[in-house]
Amino acid sequence: MIIAFLRKHPSRSCTSESGIHERSSPREESGRLHKSSITRLLACLATALAVTAGLVVVHTPAASAADITTDLGITGGGDVVAGGGRAFIAGDDQLLVVNANGTFNTAVGGLSARSLAITPDGTRLYAALRDSNWIMELDTATLDTTREISLAEYPCPTNLALSGRWLWVGYGCDQWDGGVVGIDLSSGYRSRLIRVAATYASPKVAAAGNTLVVGDSGLSPASLRVYDVNTLRATLRGIIDGHDYDTGFLGDLAITPDGSTVIATFLDSHEYFAWDTSSLQKVRAYGPDPTAGYYLPVVAVSPDGTLVAGGRGTKSGLGMTLYDSATAAPVHTGTLTEHGGRMDLRSLTFSNNDLFATWRDVDSEELHLWRLETGTLPESTLTLTAPSTGAGADILTLTGRLTLPDGSAPGEQPLSVTRYVNDSAELTREVTTAEDGTFTFANRPRSAGVIRYDVIWNGSPTVHWSTASATVTLVKAVSSITLSGPETGIVGTQLKFSGVLSQGGQPVGSTTKLRVLREVTNSRGTVVTALPSVSASPRDGRFRFTDTPAEAGEYSYRVEFDGDRASLPTTATLHVTVEEAPQE
Repeated sequence: MIIAFLRKHPSRSCTSESGIHERSSPREESGRLHKSSITRLLACLATALAVTAGLVVVHTPAASAADITTDLGITGGGDVVAGGGRAFIAGDDQLLVVNANGTFNTAVGGLSARSLAITPDGTRLYAALRDSNWIMELDTATLDTTREISLAEYPCPTNLALSGRWLWVGYGCDQWDGGVVGIDLSSGYRSRLIRVAATYASPKVAAAGNTLVVGDSGLSPASLRVYDVNTLRATLRGIIDGHDYDTGFLGDLAITPDGSTVIATFLDSHEYFAWDTSSLQKVRAYGPDPTAGYYLPVVAVSPDGTLVAGGRGTKSGLGMTLYDSATAAPVHTGTLTEHGGRMDLRSLTFSNNDLFATWRDVDSEELHLWRLETGTLPESTLTLTAPSTGAGADILTLTGRLTLPDGSAPGEQPLSVTRYVNDSAELTREVTTAEDGTFTFANRPRSAGVIRYDVIWNGSPTVHWSTASATVTLVKAVSSITLSGPETGIVGTQLKFSGVLSQGGQPVGSTTKLRVLREVTNSRGTVVTALPSVSASPRDGRFRFTDTPAEAGEYSYRVEFDGDRASLPTTATLHVTVEEAPQE
């Protein structure tokens, strides 16, 4: 099953800076990017691959309707990172954002990133813009750009790794021009840059603690350089020589959170090799991977360092294996084969203990999101209750509760609410639970039909996310217009009218304008004229209009409401007798 990814392109703004080797230079604020307006449009995607995890025995789920992948609607990019209850995907000219359960959150246009990195607390996201030679820093809460760093002297930034105050960038546009540069993020807008190494091509980088590992992706066999990092520089600790291990071309790098172990994947190897970054000795191998032998593999380490995930695309589909990081014992496998054709796994990241992966259809070049549930976190429970029926103009009150696995009070937790009208996503809002996990919110759908509310809790590092839905069937409400104005008037003197539009007995406005017709009857006959239409205030349904009669007669002012998605049509008429002005 493939679900199309809905996209939105808000504009963005940023402040700018440039950095050069071993010194800093401020740059004037740039006007070429504009502030992001975070309008969230959720398009519900189903969760993918519900699976169970064992301890030593591998459980491989059979293909089923639950094996779901999502068409991202892009052909470029593909790097994915997760943090703060969301995942971020680099693609073409936009950054895509999804919730922890894989539902679409939002998109930021004008951001053509090749690689991403995110802080451990999920508050800052870094994007490498390879074509324009910039590193962008974004606030993940607002998706506003908070910093822009020029890498004009280190073109084509392609791979990122973040550790503490340092952001490491593997750059390089072609052969013999690659390298690594470090950005000291602690110096604010005057970021200090240091050049670490020169490489054949744009290298892979991995960093944690005081360790930086650099792997040249353009050479075979590939060697890994390990560096000590301090507040001033990166110093070469030693080299893991690819000739000693017959490694082949480098596929991907990952490092444990404490920086003690680096895991690397290679094109021609069926295993994922791990080296101690202090002794530079190989300590274990994960695998052999039964899916090996076709595309470059990818690897990721869980945030707590206890799990290692490795996988790749094959001629028949995608394969992923989850290993115990200390023992290298496989604890879970996931496969995705029902799409057929050649599938290239591009990037893999942990979202708590679940996984997000992006993959490319080799024939169409379209990128897809694959979400894998490893089942290693305890489940939370979310409930939602709503009225079963009502009218389109009603204010609905919904209640629910978030319950943790051990039954303890969750405290104040943010929830994301999406309203769907006849299966079309129309509204996203956030609510917060009370200390005991209960929550209440009110909403006026302003539409008849089938209204569905989806509530999502994005989970925590120790508890799995959860979701709940409730459906309400609404009919169109009865509407009415109250029209007020003078009963008599004088030719040439302005008449003032006012009124209120009500739906379901409550004053409320509408996006549908009110039509105003004037009918004049006198010795000349009857003439009907359409006056300018008026709008009822969204706040209280009030409206006003004026008219200046040009001749005497019996006037009728008729206000017509054609109805809208929430309510039925209605009209109101007011009669006015207009006389000639008295003679002086």
